Amino acid sequence: MKQLLILSGKGGTGKTTVASAFIKLANAYAYADCDVDAPNLHLVTKQSDNPILNDYFGMPKAEINSELCTKCGLCIQHCRFDAIDESEYKVDAFACEGCGLCKAVCPANAITLKDVKAGQLMLYKNESSVFSTAQLKMGSGTTGMLVTEVKKQMKNEAKEASFAVIDGSPGIGCPVIASISGVDMVLIVAEPSISGISDMERIIKTAQKFKTKIAVCVNKYDTNLNNTEKIEQYCQNANLPYVGAIPFDAQAVTTINKGLSIVDIDCKSGSAVSEIFNKTMKLLLE
Repeated sequence: MKQLLILSGKGGTGKTTVASAFIKLANAYAYADCDVDAPNLHLVTKQSDNPILNDYFGMPKAEINSELCTKCGLCIQHCRFDAIDESEYKVDAFACEGCGLCKAVCPANAITLKDVKAGQLMLYKNESSVFSTAQLKMGSGTTGMLVTEVKKQMKNEAKEASFAVIDGSPGIGCPVIASISGVDMVLIVAEPSISGISDMERIIKTAQKFKTKIAVCVNKYDTNLNNTEKIEQYCQNANLPYVGAIPFDAQAVTTINKGLSIVDIDCKSGSAVSEIFNKTMKLLLE
């Protein structure tokens, strides 16, 4: 399975807009949304079927048995995350990292590690598509692990698929690193602003660590032509394929708000994305 991952160094660049267009243009059977903190690809891919839900358990959390606890203080002394209340000897589940050190040092065997629900995996599957996504529970710190599970679920349920589109997370943190791992190509959607260029450079450097193919496109390029030229020049200097630019298009906003992709209608942004798609697929299959 060839996997194309679409990323951006920051939120709001149009990454999901491009991903949904690619899914339509490719008539992709397999695709995934790895932005588990705020998944929204389902809104523009019209998932009508009820998803198959599976609870996701991340790192376990410590729990203190008050009847066995002698309040010796060793757990508090050794907990580097300050997750244990000194007065009540109770564990703050949000602060606990599940390392198990408190359990190891407890002389009364009063501490256990218990699995705690950290999110929910969702699978939409029918004859025409397999869509894998998830929602992380607020406060959970296992984003990267859940992203890995989303990709694994997609691959397990669509073993016959030859191609998949993955909508990644914004930024350069753990979920992005987990998204990049194992993919065949990364398409970076940049925006022509000072912060957009800086974030693009950071995500390119992150993706280069994985030695995967990288291409760059610019969304809303005509909002700042000078910065768009800087992005093109950066790609040329870095020997990275620059696959095109998408104009600002008021129709795109209206279309997405209706739950459609920009390639579902005849508009200038949709035409630009179609050209970018063709160039990207050519690079992916080389």
